[in-house]
Amino acid sequence: MACMIRSIRSRALGTATGTAMIAAFGLGFGAGAAGAQEIIKLGLSIPLSGTGAIWGKGSEFMCKKAAQEIAQAGGVKVDGKTYNFECIAYDNKYNAAEGTKVAQTLLNREGVKFIGGSLGTAPVQALQSLSERQGVVLFTTAWGPSIKGPKFPLTFTQMNTPFEILPPLIRFIHEANPQAKSIVMLNPNDATGRDTEGVAKKVWTETGVKVLSSDFYERGTTEFQPIAARIASLKPDIVDLGGMPPADAGAVWKELDVLGWKGVKVVEVGSGVDGMKATGGNAIEGVYMGVAVSLDGDTATPKQKAVNEEVRAATGESLNAIQIGFYDAVYALKAAMEKAKSVDSKAVGAAMPEVTFTSFYGTPVDFYGLDTYGSRQQMRLPVIITQVQDGKLVEKSRIVPATK
Repeated sequence: MACMIRSIRSRALGTATGTAMIAAFGLGFGAGAAGAQEIIKLGLSIPLSGTGAIWGKGSEFMCKKAAQEIAQAGGVKVDGKTYNFECIAYDNKYNAAEGTKVAQTLLNREGVKFIGGSLGTAPVQALQSLSERQGVVLFTTAWGPSIKGPKFPLTFTQMNTPFEILPPLIRFIHEANPQAKSIVMLNPNDATGRDTEGVAKKVWTETGVKVLSSDFYERGTTEFQPIAARIASLKPDIVDLGGMPPADAGAVWKELDVLGWKGVKVVEVGSGVDGMKATGGNAIEGVYMGVAVSLDGDTATPKQKAVNEEVRAATGESLNAIQIGFYDAVYALKAAMEKAKSVDSKAVGAAMPEVTFTSFYGTPVDFYGLDTYGSRQQMRLPVIITQVQDGKLVEKSRIVPATK
């Protein structure tokens, strides 16, 4: 039972996501994989500790979920052989140093030729420096534009980035709150935060909103009262917490609420209600988000609701766009392998821009990005704008990009 063995091994390395996840996937997927002729390793470089762990744990869960479904449906059929996937997760701790160690482990020790998902611009840059040279297909949620383009033919993005999310998100918020004329921005002081800030600042300015301040904080910060006091002293109409993880964002909203600030709240990479509510309580009411997905309402399918409950039980938070990307990447790899009629990583990478597959969102998804990046390496995913209303996540708008 390959998947169960790998899960136990990962825990010894300090990257386990808990006994609930092992129980959920150990027996079910292992039985499906046992009859396969070949196993294809999918490496994952994700944060499994620290404030970003909520994203990493759910991402590993969704990679394994897709691998399980594919195995149960008969596997990947290529040139008369049947293949199944095995997800191998290592903790990049959301920084470049650990990301480098994970990259070397996955590519040089594990011999991985396909990265099923990677999270965090800094660790992904470290991984990409090796993956492109070694002919490894790399899927990533990283937001940095510097990792895309024709010079990176084996790199593909499995979720929307600031270039896809922020223009429609910010325009929607501005139109819904025309009285808001000023903003304070706060982001983590790393590559992800700086990339987010650069795009957001430009779009907010273009909408006519005055940027009073745009600051950065260090990941791992636990005391947010001084930061909140500075924000409140500027009396902004809008506070935008950009790429903050849920727990950090909730803490800031709580401190601002104590100080009496009552403006428009934005977390561009806001991924859900549960994590923010744990630290922010009722202070998160009204927050706009660009990476959260509402799967509790009538628009969600029975499958989406069921998987969402599985993830919530295993991680403590509902599914979000980051984690869904790890599910979609597995199906994209299956489609590209079957189109290329090969499991050679370079052949699969060459076929990837031409495939269409069914996303977890329930719709066909292809690759685009010629207009923005010069190559088709961005999944054409819906941009979903949500807001916290009465303590629940409510979908406000859904936009599917139409560019090339």
